[in-house]
Amino acid sequence: MPLICENIGFAYPGAGSRLFSGLSFHLARPGFHAFFGPSGVGKTTLAKIITGDIAEFSGTVSTSGLTTLLYSCNMERLPGWSSVDRHLGRVISPSMRSRKDELIEAFGLSDCVGSRFGKLSMGQQNRVNLVRYLLQDCGLLVMDESLASVDESTREKIILSIKEMFAQRYFIYISHNVLEVARFCDDILVFGNDNKTVHTTRVKGQNLRQGHTLSRSQLDATLLEIMNAA
Repeated sequence: MPLICENIGFAYPGAGSRLFSGLSFHLARPGFHAFFGPSGVGKTTLAKIITGDIAEFSGTVSTSGLTTLLYSCNMERLPGWSSVDRHLGRVISPSMRSRKDELIEAFGLSDCVGSRFGKLSMGQQNRVNLVRYLLQDCGLLVMDESLASVDESTREKIILSIKEMFAQRYFIYISHNVLEVARFCDDILVFGNDNKTVHTTRVKGQNLRQGHTLSRSQLDATLLEIMNAA
């Protein structure tokens, strides 16, 4: 399998107890997957362990067959003095340049490409930053609240476009929006916190794609399973 985490253990420096102990899970196929749970249960920490941004942990992370693994979040900022189009043109992979205009259109950013990053709204900045990551050559991209401050209808259009355009890429989507996670994601790792010990439960999402519809009863059942796991 391309991504396998086995017996992951981790404790913050100076903490009296371990955040994770014996955490294991895997992702067997590309697509949109999710980490879901309340703040402070280790979603971002596990994501950074997977991408190699945190090295001090026990257990093993195997990424056989996956190339570069990237972590993105909604707090990152591009140079405020540079126009969006100029910055993207300088930092994206040459092999992905043909997709830049397609992503700009799908993300509703056509009117922003000539503007300086610092002049954009928070939601526009988050979308531009995500475009920057999508246009890199990578096998897995973590999206940690990457669509924060983006309205619901635009988020839906963006997620469905990403799933169609990058069907062979792995995504880990971190969000506090349970309905969004249930609708759009495939494998969902639900984090819970019981007496300061983090536990995880794997739930199957509805994995909505463009042109498909969802059964309300199946969606409700998934939502209930996620909430019970959390």
